[in-house]
Amino acid sequence: MKILLLGSGAREHALARALASDSATTELVVAPGNPGTAAIATNLLIDPTVPEEVVELAVQMGADLVVVGPEAPLVAGVADAVRDAGIPCFGPGAEAARLEGSKAFAKEVMAAAGIPTAEAAVCTTEEELALALERFGAPYVVKEDGLAAGKGVVVTEDRQAALAHGRACLAREGGRVVVEDYLDGPEASVFCVCDGATVRPLAPAQDFKRLGDGDAGPNTGGMGAYTPLTWAPADLAEQVVREVAQPVVDEMARRGTSFIGLLYCGLALTAEGLRVVEFNVRFGDPETQAVLARLTSSLPELLLAAATGSLTQAPAPTWSEQAAVDVVIAAPGYPGTVSTGGRITGIEAAEEVEGVHVLHAGTGLGEDGALEATGGRVLSVVALGEDVAAARARAYEAVARIHLDGAQYRTDIAAGR
Repeated sequence: MKILLLGSGAREHALARALASDSATTELVVAPGNPGTAAIATNLLIDPTVPEEVVELAVQMGADLVVVGPEAPLVAGVADAVRDAGIPCFGPGAEAARLEGSKAFAKEVMAAAGIPTAEAAVCTTEEELALALERFGAPYVVKEDGLAAGKGVVVTEDRQAALAHGRACLAREGGRVVVEDYLDGPEASVFCVCDGATVRPLAPAQDFKRLGDGDAGPNTGGMGAYTPLTWAPADLAEQVVREVAQPVVDEMARRGTSFIGLLYCGLALTAEGLRVVEFNVRFGDPETQAVLARLTSSLPELLLAAATGSLTQAPAPTWSEQAAVDVVIAAPGYPGTVSTGGRITGIEAAEEVEGVHVLHAGTGLGEDGALEATGGRVLSVVALGEDVAAARARAYEAVARIHLDGAQYRTDIAAGR
């Protein structure tokens, strides 16, 4: 099949790698892509958040399937436009994408579907914000209501820091902020492929959101991930489908808003049981890089089945017995003001380590053709090994071979797992 993949990050490089290596794929175009995807697919420069541009390209190439990587095109209605043009699309429409685009909407859906989550208050004024912080107490959990590229959440013991983040969110046009009860316990991510009625889970993973070792420093889009989760219940994925994903899909269908695409379930495994921390409506980054490294069944056939409402006929995904660890290398200044333009070397040497591949995120080519850092998260170094410890050792051996002045990365991804 001919596939159009939208996006430009390491998640899209991981998707492109899984799609391009499958015999079901006859042509793969990534828009806009990055230097990594250019080596395995055709990159074409369009704005993936403009529905007309996406539809024009999909029609021009005769796409059999469009796969939307990032959240912004989904919220902008790209999936709706593609489906209106008669082309199967893996990704929810704009109304269903509100599950990520509005945390308040996600809470409303969870309440209607009886899904376990933290108690929360939606605030539109500073007075409501202050009252909510007093009500829930420390640790304070303050979330921007809209899209924030994974960086709109502050979890802090410092009430003034919580107030400051909340005020900043409220100051934006139409600003709303969600304050909620803190959920204690380890977190896990479970991706669920949905066709509007049927749900198929992928292998659970865990990501590391804070910038520094020991979960210190500010929240980021994610500094690393690993899978499988040997400490989690063996039936975690099935439990998530039963208690979370299927009820969400059913509730969205009841509202006349079919959810077609990837439902990312961010979870806390508390002493009281499983609780939903957040929903995303696309593959998570950096978990995707680790999860897809272990996938042994056909990704294009799975995504096409979801896009065409035929998941019940598709075989369940299958997985390697190996573990995968993903370590993110970020540019200086991330997640604040990022210094770009630094030269990147050593990727080929890193990929000489057994079981390792390197995925591009914020990279580009300079005027001299050299690889440069162009964004906050620059590379994902992914390693497979017989267990998490072996995969972790390989990942860090490879990271040590890559050079970027001022690079930041955690040294404790998957440590002790």
